[in-house]
Amino acid sequence: MGGFQNAAPKPAAGAQSQAVAMRISGDKAAFYNCRFYGYQDTLLDDKGRHFFKDCYIEGSVDFIFGSGRSLYRNCEIRSVSDYPGQTAIVAQGKSSKGDKSGFVFLDCHVTGMGDVYLSRAWREYSRVVFAYSYFDTVVNPEGWNDKGFTERDKTVFYGEYKCEGPGANTNRRVDYVKLLTDAQAKPFLDESFIRGRTWILPPPTL
Repeated sequence: MGGFQNAAPKPAAGAQSQAVAMRISGDKAAFYNCRFYGYQDTLLDDKGRHFFKDCYIEGSVDFIFGSGRSLYRNCEIRSVSDYPGQTAIVAQGKSSKGDKSGFVFLDCHVTGMGDVYLSRAWREYSRVVFAYSYFDTVVNPEGWNDKGFTERDKTVFYGEYKCEGPGANTNRRVDYVKLLTDAQAKPFLDESFIRGRTWILPPPTL
């Protein structure tokens, strides 16, 4: 088990204080049982295909962000935001139709404190899917946020599939979220999303 931490102090409410704990920009990288600690922008999932399994990721604002094409499996995603107003967990940076990037959170737990959106529309074609995941009360009932860029409501791809928990009620979700059917969800439910069957190896044994 390894850990990555940015020890910068917690920024004041409303302050822009990026403090990245880890940046991954290479292709075909896998992380097992790793822990990531920070506040704003903890994990920069920059570019390339990545696999995170059994990891713990903690932060306050946009704390999983970047333009990677990544699968997060059985991870705990914990908000430590106590700012007034809402913040977002994810800011995914897909910027064009042809861009294949996106983040999939499979069998994950979203916990912690604050009033958080699952993701915000950082780029025009931002793509994020949560499937078979547990949402605690920390998740805002609207689920997702366009940060005022309403034109992006037509281009982002935000999906939920068979999630549960007190924050998973979709009655008040934004109208541009996709509540995925079985067929729509299928491309996101295993390592094929990152073409990982040829390069993801079992975690090393100690």
